[in-house]
Amino acid sequence: MARSKTGIQIPAPAVRPGERPNFDDLDIPQAGGLPQPDISADASDLKDLSFGLVRVLNHNHGAIGDWDPELSADALVSGLKSMVLTRAYDNRMLKMQRTKRLSFYMKCLGEEAVGVAGAAALRADDMLFPSYRQQGALIHRGADLVDMMCHCISNQKDNLLGRQLPIHYARKDLNWFSISGNLATQFPQAVGWSMASALKGSDALASTWIGDGSTAEGDFHSALTLASTYRAPTIMNVVNNQWAISMHQSLSAGSAATFASKAIGYGIPGIRVDGNDFLAVYAVTKWAADRARAGYGPTLIETYTYRGEAHSTSDDPSKYRPQDEWKSWPLGDPVERLKSHLIMRGDWTDAEHDDWEEECTDQVTKAWKEAISYGTLEEGPHAPVQTMFDDVFVEQPWHLRRQRQALGY
Repeated sequence: MARSKTGIQIPAPAVRPGERPNFDDLDIPQAGGLPQPDISADASDLKDLSFGLVRVLNHNHGAIGDWDPELSADALVSGLKSMVLTRAYDNRMLKMQRTKRLSFYMKCLGEEAVGVAGAAALRADDMLFPSYRQQGALIHRGADLVDMMCHCISNQKDNLLGRQLPIHYARKDLNWFSISGNLATQFPQAVGWSMASALKGSDALASTWIGDGSTAEGDFHSALTLASTYRAPTIMNVVNNQWAISMHQSLSAGSAATFASKAIGYGIPGIRVDGNDFLAVYAVTKWAADRARAGYGPTLIETYTYRGEAHSTSDDPSKYRPQDEWKSWPLGDPVERLKSHLIMRGDWTDAEHDDWEEECTDQVTKAWKEAISYGTLEEGPHAPVQTMFDDVFVEQPWHLRRQRQALGY
């Protein structure tokens, strides 16, 4: 943190390109140290959760403490498999972008547990309002890889007919709301959906994710006000992966000790969780979901993690942070941590893991070959031109009818 001659505070990351990664200033508490409160607890009594860090997996790969969700081996293996498949999918899609087979991509390396555990803890009828690094949640919900790829290359099988940016998936059948480029809008939209759900008499809730940089937008604060006022059954996830494109998280955090603590002023529980601990993310999400369904309102969750890759394929992180800094992240790799936990329990082996990684690579390769059989980005076929007029108005206005006729449709 620098201070100018005028006394103005100028936030800055601790290290810059060419310097040694250094996370010595981070206060990482031991696993199992925070108690799990009852879902009916008043938000004013939960402030410790905003400043601590919920952790379940310890350095010996064991699960300890009140927050241990005590998941079955099948549930944990399912989560691990989804994270490994997500990583394989990401790797393939990045290679395809670099060889100009698709225009744009964003990986979630290091953040796989955020999306997968966050989805695994919810019901199928809960609506997800994601940001652009929760592809693992979509995969865990059963999305077909071919369909996801077809969307990314905007071929004739793209379910969005070429109307969205690559990776801005939308799946009504999987209760997956369209990703918004103006990311902070996901928060108020999720709150509105959850209020509508409650008014219909349903206990289905909305869960939404934004990055740490989006908390500096007005939509973030408007959503918290709305959710607090109406006790909307919403889970509001702030993915603190340390960087908003090239801006360090200290710029959007302001002088707040944590992003979770921003919830205190709104009378909402704020919980800070180890985002690279699958069990911890699952447990906190499940607690928030149970609280929302019981009528106690929203929860703000700060998932504390690190963005391993570039912000997007249009970004060069070597310009603003040390190379491979994420490998020094003290909370480790979410895939390796869950893998080690399962091996320690006797529910998984290194050989099984290697076999699954190979199977995922084969699965992704086959999916890509099928996807381009429906058309490529360069050569098509793409969605028919006349579809640009569809699905906008129930009754098409006269000026669009005239434009359509002018094009011969």
